[in-house]
Amino acid sequence: MTLTANWSYPNPIRFGAGRISEIADACSAAGIAKPLLVTDKGLAENPITTRTLGLLRDAGLEAGLFAEVDPNPTDKNAEAGVTVYRDGEFDGVIAFGGGSGLDLAKTVAFMSGQTRPIWDFEDIGDWWTRADPDGIAPVVAVPTTAGTGSEVGRASVITNSDTHEKKIIFHPKMLPAQVIADPELTVGMPKFITAGTGLDAFAHCVEAYSSPHYHPMSQGIALEGMRLVKEYLPRAYQNASDIEARGHMMSAAAMGATAFQKGLGAIHALSHPIGAVHHTHHGTTNAVFMPAVLQLNAEAIRDRFDMAAAYLGIKGGFDGFCAFVDEFNASFDIPRTLKELGVVDPDIDALTTAALRDPSVGGNPVELTETNVRKLFEMTM
Repeated sequence: MTLTANWSYPNPIRFGAGRISEIADACSAAGIAKPLLVTDKGLAENPITTRTLGLLRDAGLEAGLFAEVDPNPTDKNAEAGVTVYRDGEFDGVIAFGGGSGLDLAKTVAFMSGQTRPIWDFEDIGDWWTRADPDGIAPVVAVPTTAGTGSEVGRASVITNSDTHEKKIIFHPKMLPAQVIADPELTVGMPKFITAGTGLDAFAHCVEAYSSPHYHPMSQGIALEGMRLVKEYLPRAYQNASDIEARGHMMSAAAMGATAFQKGLGAIHALSHPIGAVHHTHHGTTNAVFMPAVLQLNAEAIRDRFDMAAAYLGIKGGFDGFCAFVDEFNASFDIPRTLKELGVVDPDIDALTTAALRDPSVGGNPVELTETNVRKLFEMTM
C-alpha cells in the first residue's frame, strides 16, 4: 500500500511523504497570497521550518514568521501574534508545528479580524456566534508531530494567563482550509515527544470511544485510531526514520481529533488544569491519568471495551485492555505518577474546581463530582 493520498474529510488533506513541497499550492488553494507562518519557539530555526519558508519564497510568496508560542499557548501569545499579523498586512496563516503551534496559529487567524476579546468566544453554548465570520483568516495547517490532531479541528486550547486555566476557543471556520500531513516532518522528534504525542492521540481515541454521546461515525474512527497507535507507535518510537509507522501515526492523530467530536472525558478534564498550572506535556499527562480514569469508568465502559479488546487483539476484554495500557505506558518510560512527572505541591482544591469547570467533563461516561475528581488527583499523585 502506498501511503500517499488526497482526503476531503474532515477537511482537504494532502497526505504523504514529501508533500511539504506543495505548501505554496496549498496556500493558493486556500486563497492566501501573503502568509504568516506561526510556529513554536523550538521550531523557529529548525531546518524543516527554514525549508518551508524557502519553498514559499521560491514560489514568490512573501511569508512572515511568528514563533513566540509557549508550550501551553496563552492569550498573550495570541495578542502578540495578532499584532504581527495585522501590522504585516498578511492575508492568511500557516499553522506549523505540534499542538501548541497549531492551536495558537488557528487562534491568531480567528482573532485577526475580531473586535471582541478572546474570552467572548469560549466554547460555551452558542458563544461562537458572536464572532464575525468575515474576520476569520484562512489557515493552512502543517503538523510536525502526530498527536493533537489540531489540523482537523475547529477549536484551539488557550491558557488564560491571569487565571492559569485552559480554555477552548471554538468556531466552525477555525477548521483549516488545507492540510499538509507529511510524515517526513516528524522524523526529527525526540523519543519522549514521539511517545507523548502518540499517547495523546491514543487518549483522544479512548475517550471518544468511552463517551456516552451518540456519534457512531466517531465511534468507528476512534476504534481504528486505537489500533493504529497500538501497532505503529512502538515502531515510530524505536526507529525515528520509519516513515510507514510515522505516516500511520499522523493518520491516528487526525482520527483521534475527528473522533472526539463525540466527546472527551475525565482524562482531559484533569490534564488541562495540571498542564496550565504546572506546565507539563499534555499528551504525557493524559497518559499518566488514563489508568485511573479507566478504573473510574469501568462499569460504564466494560462491555464496549470487551469488544474493542477483541478488535485490537488484546486478550481479557476490558481488564486485559487496562493491563495493556499499563504495559504500553511503561514501554515508553511514561511516569506512573504526577510527582514523577514533576508536579510539586499541587493545590488539589483549585485543581478539582478547575477540572469540574472543564468542557471535557460532559463527555465522561460516569458523572464527575468533587469527590471522585479529588480522588483521581490524589490517586495519581
